[in-house]
Amino acid sequence: MPAIATAIGAALIAVGIWGYASGGDDPSPTALIPAALGLILVACGLLAFWRPGARKHAMHAAAAVGLIGILGVIQQLIMKPAAGTEHADVARTSGILTLILCVILVGFAVRSFIAARAARRVAEASQPTQPA
Repeated sequence: MPAIATAIGAALIAVGIWGYASGGDDPSPTALIPAALGLILVACGLLAFWRPGARKHAMHAAAAVGLIGILGVIQQLIMKPAAGTEHADVARTSGILTLILCVILVGFAVRSFIAARAARRVAEASQPTQPA
């Protein structure tokens, strides 16, 4: 899961930079929101690699960032704040790419959390019980 979080974070950074660079002469700083989410995900992924004891917390934080990204993009797409501007298509494309990447991240995170819980149950079941 840390590798997935890091890779999706890097992809979100690329989306944010692309959105900002495609903003013309006066790009909006909000185009960098995907890059900010990506930086946090890369930090979570690297933390999980560097400190194995913090892996569980880092991956839960990454899943929370992914969920925030999903909710933020859904809100943005519903409200259509870029509608009518000359860069509305860039904002919409950036939002959709961010949504897809965050959904993939949260999907992998949920799958990983379920697998970890199942493995923990199997390990607990194989332990001999202590007499009381």
